[in-house]
Amino acid sequence: MQATAQTVRPDSYLTLHYRLTDEAGSEYVSTFDLSPATFQLGCGQLAETLEKCLIGLKAGERRTFHLDAGAAFGQHNPQLVEPIARSLLPPEIELKEGTPIQFSNMQQNAEIAGFLRELTATTATIDFNHPLAGKALRFEVEIIGIL
Repeated sequence: MQATAQTVRPDSYLTLHYRLTDEAGSEYVSTFDLSPATFQLGCGQLAETLEKCLIGLKAGERRTFHLDAGAAFGQHNPQLVEPIARSLLPPEIELKEGTPIQFSNMQQNAEIAGFLRELTATTATIDFNHPLAGKALRFEVEIIGIL
């Protein structure tokens, strides 16, 4: 009987190297020069859109996926960019553009992350889009092992 290579399933526990860049080559994250990542699919450790790329790959396989903005982290939604009174921001954080800020959403009992995009004397403009929203991405993976 011939052994078949194990493939990645939606609930697989796997070890891999991965790199996420934009189409111009600017790198956002890479494990290729570090230790590989190990996690279980379906647990929210990797974006669902990226997990879907892995389904069906075999151990030892290396692939590159090109994702347009809609298929990656969605289009940038201007309705998710909101001015907030500066006095409502947590006093313990350093206020500078690009700073991530956590907000509590009492209605959903959850934390929501936003990024400080602009700061004036009275307001802070917070962008609640994913930081990579609106960007076409290149997702390079090498499956090391499937457990």
